[in-house]
Amino acid sequence: MMNNNHFYAMLSRMKYINRWGLMRNTRNENLCEHSLEVAFIAHALGIINNEVYGGSVPAERLAVLAMYHDVTEIITGDMPTPVKYYSPVIRNAYKEVEQVAKDELLTGLPESIGKHYDGLLLETEEEKILWHYVKAADKLSALIKCIEEQQMGNLDFAEAKKTIEESLEDMNMPEVEYYIREFLPAYKMTIDESGQRDE
Repeated sequence: MMNNNHFYAMLSRMKYINRWGLMRNTRNENLCEHSLEVAFIAHALGIINNEVYGGSVPAERLAVLAMYHDVTEIITGDMPTPVKYYSPVIRNAYKEVEQVAKDELLTGLPESIGKHYDGLLLETEEEKILWHYVKAADKLSALIKCIEEQQMGNLDFAEAKKTIEESLEDMNMPEVEYYIREFLPAYKMTIDESGQRDE
C-alpha cells in the first residue's frame, strides 16, 4: 500500500513512462506528453463539433478526461496494443488490472477530493459519448506519432499507421474527418513551411 496523499506525486511520474515499447523509436514519447497532446486534440474535436457541426459537446470536459485517460498506466505501465487486444481473456484481465490501479491511485487522496477524480481515470457509462471523443483523440495522437516517425525515415511505424487510419475511419466521426482533412497535413510540414502564409 502506498503512503497517503501520493496521488499528485504519482501523476508527476507519468513523464518516466515511455510509450511504443515494442517499436524502434527515433524519439521516445512519454505518457505525460502524450496525454497533453490527446487533451489538445480532444478539446479541438469538441470545438469542431460545436462550431462546424452545430453540436453541444463540452470541449473543456473532453480536455480534462483526455488529460487523465492513461493515468492508470503509472501503475500498469504501457501495454502494447497488439498484446492488450490479443484475446478477450487478456483484454478483460487488463480491465481488472486497470480498475485495481485506479482504486490504488485514489487512495492517495482524501475522500472529499478523490470523488472528483473517480470518473476521470477510467471510462464511465455516464460519459460514454465523451469517452468516444477521447478515444478518437488518442488514435489521432498515435497517428501523428506514426507520421513523425516516418518523416524521420523510420519504417517500423508503417503498419501501425495503416491500422490506426483504418480504425479512425471505422469510427465514422465527422469531427475526426475534419481534423484529418484540415489540420493533419501541417504535421508533415517543416517549421518554416508551417509559418508561411498564402499571399
